[in-house]
Amino acid sequence: MKKITSRDNATFKQLRLLAESSRERRKQGMAVLDGIHLVSAWIEKFGPPALLAVSEHGAQQAEIRDILTAHPQAVLCMFGEALFRDISPVTTPTGILALISIPRQPVPSKITGSCVLLEAIQDAGNLGAILRSSAAAGIVDMFLGQGCAQAWSPRVLRAAMGAHFSLRIHEHAVLGQVIDGFDGTSVSTRLDAADTLFDLDLTGPVAWLFGNEGCGLTSESASKTTHAARIPMPGGTESLNVAAASSICLFEEVRQKMAPRST
Repeated sequence: MKKITSRDNATFKQLRLLAESSRERRKQGMAVLDGIHLVSAWIEKFGPPALLAVSEHGAQQAEIRDILTAHPQAVLCMFGEALFRDISPVTTPTGILALISIPRQPVPSKITGSCVLLEAIQDAGNLGAILRSSAAAGIVDMFLGQGCAQAWSPRVLRAAMGAHFSLRIHEHAVLGQVIDGFDGTSVSTRLDAADTLFDLDLTGPVAWLFGNEGCGLTSESASKTTHAARIPMPGGTESLNVAAASSICLFEEVRQKMAPRST
């Protein structure tokens, strides 16, 4: 295993840039995964990453040693503790990082299952939580429109807890075109909608459209959907966090699809 001790090292510079810069991630088409859980989830889905990096302390941990031993074909390097902290995107590093190529998912010519469309979801924690709930609900295709946080940023990756690896994530999507080409039910959530979420028939394919944390959906985007719905809030709360609202919607669809059908 190569030991890196200098901040002038090319690998150190690359990892630090990718951890800090969305522009660099877009330019290189690469991202950094931090921690045993994310690294293990990536390997389980895609195999060894482009590079595995550990700290001196991390290299002594049994769980990390097991990962390194199981994948001798991966490029391995070790950093001193101070250097590792400089490239880790978290305050308390776990001791292992992976350099990955961001999966480039082709947009399907025909979307036959349910999908989620996001407009200007700016908070990385919200975006990661929505990705995680979507994956748990069986969604495959995620369309991120203009103004969304970058899906492969360290904060979004941590919040999603590996959900990225079971989703097809399409960034910079033109949401109106996606809705126009969708044959199933499309739903936007609005506080002033006449119908509640529980009035809708969600047993077929559904395209869910969720908007910005503060402003909600633009009128142009909302007008594209076949249905608008609100989530009943008898407690009198003004609104719900977008990540919470999306989870409620997605699992109402799951509930309806799993409910016994009357004969």
